[in-house]
Amino acid sequence: MSIRLGYQMPNFSYGVAPRDLFPAVVAQAREAEAAGFDAAFVMDHFYQLPLLGAPEEPMLEAYTALSGLAASTERIQLSALVTGNTYRNPALTAKTVTTLDVVSRGRAVLGIGAGWFELEHQAYGFDFGTFTERFEKLEEALEIITPMLRGEHSTFDGKWYRTKNAMNEPRVRDDLPILLGGGGEKKTFGLAARFADHLNIICNASELPRKLDALHARLDEAGRDPKTLETSFLAFVIVDEDGDRARKTQAEMLARIGITDLGALPNEALRNSPADRQFVGTPDEVAEQIQSRVLDHGIDGIIVNLVTNGHEAGTVELAGRALSPLVQG
Repeated sequence: MSIRLGYQMPNFSYGVAPRDLFPAVVAQAREAEAAGFDAAFVMDHFYQLPLLGAPEEPMLEAYTALSGLAASTERIQLSALVTGNTYRNPALTAKTVTTLDVVSRGRAVLGIGAGWFELEHQAYGFDFGTFTERFEKLEEALEIITPMLRGEHSTFDGKWYRTKNAMNEPRVRDDLPILLGGGGEKKTFGLAARFADHLNIICNASELPRKLDALHARLDEAGRDPKTLETSFLAFVIVDEDGDRARKTQAEMLARIGITDLGALPNEALRNSPADRQFVGTPDEVAEQIQSRVLDHGIDGIIVNLVTNGHEAGTVELAGRALSPLVQG
């Protein structure tokens, strides 16, 4: 498994009727596959996230959507970025992602995290718990899930979960990859060092040097060679052949969250703003920004979302054409 270039779909607000929504999702996944992306991702949420839109905007259930994509694509890997552990019993998570692997003939990746969006927990009746409790649950879940993905029976008696000789059949392989996503320098990175094949780092780009130092510390503590854990960065990309139009789109997006003059922000405020994880302009401009702000720090790959225009035909291909040369081995 390798994810050097991934495509995430965090937005289903395409201005179409519900019956026409999934064909637009399939079209993006197929375009990503044709453009050389390694993996396609959907979010595992029930409501749209605060920085991306209003809660009532369209949001598809992740694994139902991924199964539909499995039947509609041929080569691209498929995953949630990331599965909210708080929503599901971990043995059921293992069964679900393994079934996705069977349906897709070996293209599933288990992307998983601790869960964080309290509103949807309250609305759907899932226990949110404290920060510490959510990471205790994630650690226990990984203790259960990992052997079940490897063809072993799981027996576990923890504080939050328990299993008794839990089996997981059928499987098409015993090495279904585990991806952890997040930016927590102690807990998330520590669990990634112990359990993950891939870590998707979610943070502002200016934080990457510190994040990588922390990750290497966790890997040292676990006695793990850094070369055995692939890394990627989640990048918000606004790309257009017309760079000025891309920058105008970014300005409109930032204005919705109260940032009306990006150029007037002091450097510290800019580094702490959502703009610090955005990459905007023509394909060549975006590629240069990704290279200098992300890959030059030692990150292996990029997972991009095109939240403003990814559903427009040709945009995913445009991003792939610009970014593939940066990450090809």
